[in-house]
Amino acid sequence: MTELPTTPEVGTGQVADAVTGNWVDRLAPAATRPYLRLSRADRPIGTWLLLLPCWWGLLLAMLHDGQARWEDLWIFVGCGIGAFLMRGAGCTWNDITDRGIDGAVARTASRPIPSGQVTTVQALLWAITQSLIAFTILLTFNVPAILLGVLSLLPVAIYPFAKRFTWWPQVFLGVAFNWGALLAWTAHTGRLEAPAVLLYLAGMAWTLFYDTIYAHQDTEDDALIGVKSTARLFGDNSPRWLAWFLVITVALMGFAIIGAVPRGEILMLVLCLAGPWAMGWHMMWQLRRLKTDDTERLLSLFRSNRDAGLIPVLFFAAALFA
Repeated sequence: MTELPTTPEVGTGQVADAVTGNWVDRLAPAATRPYLRLSRADRPIGTWLLLLPCWWGLLLAMLHDGQARWEDLWIFVGCGIGAFLMRGAGCTWNDITDRGIDGAVARTASRPIPSGQVTTVQALLWAITQSLIAFTILLTFNVPAILLGVLSLLPVAIYPFAKRFTWWPQVFLGVAFNWGALLAWTAHTGRLEAPAVLLYLAGMAWTLFYDTIYAHQDTEDDALIGVKSTARLFGDNSPRWLAWFLVITVALMGFAIIGAVPRGEILMLVLCLAGPWAMGWHMMWQLRRLKTDDTERLLSLFRSNRDAGLIPVLFFAAALFA
């Protein structure tokens, strides 16, 4: 996850910030590559960041109920497939709406639409196809989870426009990217409860943390074309803001755990609370390495959040089977 971007070779269609040696550029049939690049299949970190809150929600719901059922295995797998598809659909929609902006930004000019690999109509059909396949997976969950899944389309649709009217587009990304915490909890329990909401808010704070780091890559280009972001808003004060997002992430996840773990389960509680504690230390490590003028380091730190988000998954799983 720490590979750094390479300069795209002329005529290959390779995207500037793709993972070096990714399977799309090496193995995928040539005709499928532009569509897989639209879906960011060559940059898997976004799928992880969408998926991990789902797994947080599912595991914490299982701990809350004190039981694991066979259908939870399908929720676990279904969330993975759905995250890949909906991240792909969302990124394709983002590229459609940003087609006039991406060509003016060095990091995004090589994306399939501005580089002429696909047309806008082809991209729209691809977004619809991915969404419909994801919807068939959603239909295997319970009715409350299905309704939540359908509702999630609203923030997904709005997010690409947020940077045009607010300095806080990362909030809109957080609303969309952490919806899985609500959905997976509800898919297990059949109801939405306070711990899931707290977990969702913790994920939003985490998104503000990692996507502000990511947005610092484009501050100069964004300033020229008038695109807003928390990175531009915070400027040199970003480390201070990121520290607050770190604290809020850990605190809210801790409150979610306290609300979810049954009373008297001391070992379970301690193991679960170790998750956000260790995640917080990982985020602190990122903060100490932060250099907002070093684009390679910014991308590397952003990608490292896969590992940060996996830490609570591991501790929740340990608590479930302890």
